[in-house]
Amino acid sequence: MTREIRGVAAAPGVAVGPVKWLASAPVTSPTDTPGSDVDAEITRVETAFEAVAGRYSAMALDAKGPAADILFMTSALAADPALLDQVRAGIRAGGPTAHSVTEAVTHFSEQLAALGGMMAERASDLRDVGQRVVAELLGVDPPGIPDSAAPFVLAAQDLAPADTATLDPAKVVGLLTVAGGPTSHTAILAKALGIPAVVACPGAVDIAEDTDVVLDGSSGTVEIEPDAPRREAVLAARARQADAPTGPGRTSDGHAVPLLANVGSAADAQLAVELGAEGVGLFRTEFLFLGRKSAPTIADQTAQYSEIFRIMGDRPVTVRTLDAGSDKPLPFLNLPEEENPALGVRGLRLSSVDEGALLDQLSAIEAAAQATGTPVQVMAPMVGTVEEANYFVTRAREAGVKTAGVMVEIPAAAIRSEQLGAEVEFFSIGTNDLSQYLFGADRMSSSLAALHNPWQPALAATIAMVIAGASKHGVKVGVCGESASNPEFACVLVGLGVQTLSMAPRSIAGVRAQLAEVTLEQCKAAAAAVLAARTAEDAATAARSALGRDR
Repeated sequence: MTREIRGVAAAPGVAVGPVKWLASAPVTSPTDTPGSDVDAEITRVETAFEAVAGRYSAMALDAKGPAADILFMTSALAADPALLDQVRAGIRAGGPTAHSVTEAVTHFSEQLAALGGMMAERASDLRDVGQRVVAELLGVDPPGIPDSAAPFVLAAQDLAPADTATLDPAKVVGLLTVAGGPTSHTAILAKALGIPAVVACPGAVDIAEDTDVVLDGSSGTVEIEPDAPRREAVLAARARQADAPTGPGRTSDGHAVPLLANVGSAADAQLAVELGAEGVGLFRTEFLFLGRKSAPTIADQTAQYSEIFRIMGDRPVTVRTLDAGSDKPLPFLNLPEEENPALGVRGLRLSSVDEGALLDQLSAIEAAAQATGTPVQVMAPMVGTVEEANYFVTRAREAGVKTAGVMVEIPAAAIRSEQLGAEVEFFSIGTNDLSQYLFGADRMSSSLAALHNPWQPALAATIAMVIAGASKHGVKVGVCGESASNPEFACVLVGLGVQTLSMAPRSIAGVRAQLAEVTLEQCKAAAAAVLAARTAEDAATAARSALGRDR
């Protein structure tokens, strides 16, 4: 008999297939026999770390988009001298070599997890580094993707970047994890690859190998042992989506909803164009800054931005200025360590440490826009006050940028949207961080993942508040958070009055297809149902009913 378990929706789409579990990691013990030659063991562990860091770098060079960024950052973790120093100390103290790696990784992982925010996400990446170094030392294969001739749903406690980034969507048709969250690296990479994903699903541990499931990455549900008619219905629906309409996003009654892409590199931009994006709603510029010991020059930045602008042609591009902080450290900014970097000096707040970095970036963006003719606008992250909004818009205009806006990620900005709207041309709502701050829930905590469910009525109510404030000044409102990639919730956003939706390029087709099946009035009815709902589950059920999507 079919039964259903529930996790958190992480990447949209529906998959059907047998479950295959990720191979387990090698285990070490303090009772393992230490090496007899300490210097030789230290040399051996140094070689293992170098080999693992090199493999991450090689995978990063072969990868595209967010996968490349994440793998490069993980490679840096494997080359961290502080980590290796602690491993050396463990070996010199008489510890077994492989277990000294495990202990050092555990120590630093716990420190990262305690910091919360993006640093907590790095803890999972660091554990993967440790497992791969241990496997290298023991001469065994690291945890890896199962080999299967038939397509399958990959299940795991959690997935590391090295696993997720190398997935073949033709073989791995769905992802299911016990831990993780909707904004974790697993979710981000799954969206980039177009693989439906459900995360933070504790009930998954009871699913036996090769059990058939239907996994819904839009609702977060997993049906265990569905009958044949249900499996056939899902496969038929996937085939229909493959033949879904192309072209601009619009509802069935013709209401236009530009569907934009979130990009962070030239490869992302090229994919966005190939998949029919109508522009870029979020250009993450951190890729040009991360890992550098000195700030990129205006000329360097201009060249990089120009490459992406040329790919987009006459499609509009919204550039987010640098969003870094102590969770994504930049050596040339000399930022202090912070106990809670998610609430620290990041985003626009960096200008209080080094205003020159912001001014140089604005100058480079404008120079690239002039050189390419691409319509470009800029927005600042982490804006909470009228003074901050005014400061950013003033600096942008001084640099020659005509259209400037801000991201709405902090509840204070949502509450004061009418006042901020008097200062800017547009708002872009970043629902990932907005949810984190709205619910006081670390976005990287799998135990709090339910609070990052976009169906939480408080999130819709906050978005409605932003739109109401923006309307007083004719300010346009878009959404560039992960919630925009959920086809059904995208309809709710349209019903609330959101004008543009920006998402991972591979999510565009599903959202376009869903919008084409409903009217604007249905979207408004779904939005009203969410605002009136008592719980997230009630909101999703009522919205689907309004959209005619009852299963």
